[in-house]
Amino acid sequence: MSSNHHDLVLSDDPQHPANLICELCRKFYTLGWVTGTGGGTSIRQGEHIFIAPSGVQKELLQPQDIFVLDYGTREYLRRPAQLKPSACTLLFLAAFDQGAGCCIHTHSQWAVLVTLLVEKERWSGGGPACFEINQIEQIKGIPRGREQRGNLGYHDTLRVPIIDNTAQEEDLTSSLEAAMKAYPDTYAVLVRRHGIYVWGENVHKAKTQAESLDYLFQLAVEMRKLGLPWVT
Repeated sequence: MSSNHHDLVLSDDPQHPANLICELCRKFYTLGWVTGTGGGTSIRQGEHIFIAPSGVQKELLQPQDIFVLDYGTREYLRRPAQLKPSACTLLFLAAFDQGAGCCIHTHSQWAVLVTLLVEKERWSGGGPACFEINQIEQIKGIPRGREQRGNLGYHDTLRVPIIDNTAQEEDLTSSLEAAMKAYPDTYAVLVRRHGIYVWGENVHKAKTQAESLDYLFQLAVEMRKLGLPWVT
């Protein structure tokens, strides 16, 4: 393991994973998704996994702050001194094991609120074990599934599984993997009272899905205020 290897993260190419992670984190900060050092992003390029560190203000992230992991050996090729490896690393790897090229973790307030609303329904004796919504145009921003072509349609029902939170982030791994198995077509998993993990085949798709889902979560919260159902 080396703590340097600056060549792995320093590039003039704006599409380089280290540059993209910094750019995404700055954008996510403006959306309130990575407030107070929370959340994170990881990108896979070949056998290299680029990961934002934990405990760093994401809007100030620089390429030299990025960790690089070998996908095959799970060993660090680059581990910046004085920075903590992401607590999300095992969860990111679970997404990459599903064929993802990018995984985004946010602490979106809308995602948290949706899990609270679903939790309230479940404790009252009804409601789904996941977030469900249909007949909303933005659903078209979500793919149908790993083995299917195209995206969901207006009349399809979007389902996002919800897992319970744990005291330590890495302890979510087994629940996340179980949700992936139970919902093989999902590209996201909500974490109750915590946030969401979203992944896609590449950065563009993961970002599109994260934005589409957050729009739907915000809409769902407002619909509930008005007494409107999520599923018709």
